[in-house]
Amino acid sequence: MGADGSLGVLRGSALYVGALIGPGVLLVPALAVQAAGAASIVAWACLLVLSAPLACTFAALGVRHPVAGGVTAYVRVGLGDGPAAVTGACFMTAVLLGGPAVALIGGYYVADLTGSGTTVAVGVGLAMCGVVLGANACGLRVSSGFQLVLSAALVVVIATAVGVALPSRGGDNWAPFAPHGWWAIGSAASILVWLFIGWESMAQLAGEFRCPGRDLPRAMAVAFGVVAALYVGLAVATISVTAGSSSKVPLADLVAVGFGRAGRDATAILAVALTMGTMNVYTGGSAKLAAALAQEGALPRWLGGDARRSVPRRPLLVLAVTAPALLLALGAGFSNAADLVRATSACFVAVYLLALGSATRILTGRTRLAAVVSVALTAAVAVFSAGFLLVPLAAAAITLGARHVAARRRRFEAPVSPLAQVERSADRW
Repeated sequence: MGADGSLGVLRGSALYVGALIGPGVLLVPALAVQAAGAASIVAWACLLVLSAPLACTFAALGVRHPVAGGVTAYVRVGLGDGPAAVTGACFMTAVLLGGPAVALIGGYYVADLTGSGTTVAVGVGLAMCGVVLGANACGLRVSSGFQLVLSAALVVVIATAVGVALPSRGGDNWAPFAPHGWWAIGSAASILVWLFIGWESMAQLAGEFRCPGRDLPRAMAVAFGVVAALYVGLAVATISVTAGSSSKVPLADLVAVGFGRAGRDATAILAVALTMGTMNVYTGGSAKLAAALAQEGALPRWLGGDARRSVPRRPLLVLAVTAPALLLALGAGFSNAADLVRATSACFVAVYLLALGSATRILTGRTRLAAVVSVALTAAVAVFSAGFLLVPLAAAAITLGARHVAARRRRFEAPVSPLAQVERSADRW
């Protein structure tokens, strides 16, 4: 998978699926059912409809504007440095909130494995955060290849669990269809957004395909079909098995339908491996992004003081403070996993709105139309994030404020030429 154009349709689609199928599927489907009951299936369907133009837009960006640097680079091309900095800050905020959420997901599965409760889940989450932060501080990173293997194993487990649960339980728990009202479908969608983040990640690898114009769209189409089939099956199975419960380990519940306690325990082990792998990859990447944003003045410059390191340690220190604080707050009952997921999703929605807004300016023809449709549909989902939109708005305000202060400091610190000094003296007189 080097720079020699070694990616074809099959490997490319596998990377796409790996970018989308992550630890969120271990908890988020159950949270959606708890929010909207059987009607959550409508939220799944709406987000799949949104994903089609979304995937097309990012595939077009990758083919026509191949840039390295992730989604912030696309925003910079179309909207400029300020919106790009805001995009990076919203992404960083999503990581700050999502990291503890992912750790807690792994903790829930360990608690289920040991017959414990939330206290143990939080303790396991704290331990996982400590291990991942320590590994990154020492420069130890889980390879993306290993992460792909874990994602592939998760895909197999989901397919197996759905195949076992649907024949025996597929017709259960569908009435009443909307126990919490129709508006709850939007709330479920704002939770499920997390599972649809990842279409942008492959765009920057367009140059890795043997024939980007042909193979990238085909890989996207194959991945979309696989993800759609898995998600529809997972949605139906989760409703049938977990509706009416407060389960925090829905995938274990599905596996247990066919494989009993042994399958449940194996799922818990996979959940821990997958969550730690994902945390490791995203922690290192987010630390580098934070350092880069700090050097640009979008975040406090102190964070970029050791940006030359493979994994900057100063951003890791911030993560080491925020992650335990959030986990302890969850353990103390000040918030819950659903709120943390919704706040994280709201940040991702903000990132997508900025990226898609940029796409409407730099794409043309049908792909531009796909970008316009994607903006409209994403904005509709954003409405249901409600008060959680204050999180990315706060990140944007802090970032723009930091950039303004940095720009003023640079103006005052800039050397003044002798001619400019004479002109200033003349102005004063």
